[in-house]
Amino acid sequence: MAPWAIEFHDEFEPEFDAWTEAVREELLAHALLLAEFGPQLSRPHADTLNGSTYSNMKELRFRAADGVWRVAYAFDPDRKAILLVGGSKSGVSEKRFYKSLIERADARYATHLKGRRARSKER
Repeated sequence: MAPWAIEFHDEFEPEFDAWTEAVREELLAHALLLAEFGPQLSRPHADTLNGSTYSNMKELRFRAADGVWRVAYAFDPDRKAILLVGGSKSGVSEKRFYKSLIERADARYATHLKGRRARSKER
């Protein structure tokens, strides 16, 4: 079976670029797992994000650079995993961290879906 496609949301790319090399490498390793296993990837590498507007919103879970990291993603209707937003949970209350992560992920995914619909109308 062909690997699943993985894309970075436009707003996530500069955030990713600002991370340390160790964190970027660990995320890319998890993105390769996601490409291989698709929506079947589960704990400890991925989990569902409860509280999102989108039932298919998930998170990649990993440790890097002495931190606990989460990256929100969702599979779009074209079966591509869109990496939306991420950050380190270290030193932040879990409730506040997830509230911010989910709000940003939902907003970016909505933008992605809107752009996707606009592109399909142009065809």
